[in-house]
Amino acid sequence: MAKITYIEFGGTEHVVDVPTGLTVMEGARDNNIPGIEADCGGACACSTCHVHVDPSWVEKLPAIDPMEEDMLEFAYEPDATSRLTCQLKVTDELDGLIVRMPEKQI
Repeated sequence: MAKITYIEFGGTEHVVDVPTGLTVMEGARDNNIPGIEADCGGACACSTCHVHVDPSWVEKLPAIDPMEEDMLEFAYEPDATSRLTCQLKVTDELDGLIVRMPEKQI
């Protein structure tokens, strides 16, 4: 189980426990957190679960694979901290992860 902080674009924070083995996207979905739409259901076929990872976490996450990198090109204003939450599997090492939702998902 990992405690993950999801921060909406307007600043509202949601701190939830997400079971190991789920994805960060599933944690948002299961806890009704607004801002992560996940239209493709986690298949890495869209960019509607895009977030900006807190800079202190960027280097601690697994590397972006080519498929995720391609899908991030379709995200709203991606940058060096951008990740797709469907591609981030929750492990104990992610305890304390902070992600910020963009202004919109496209």
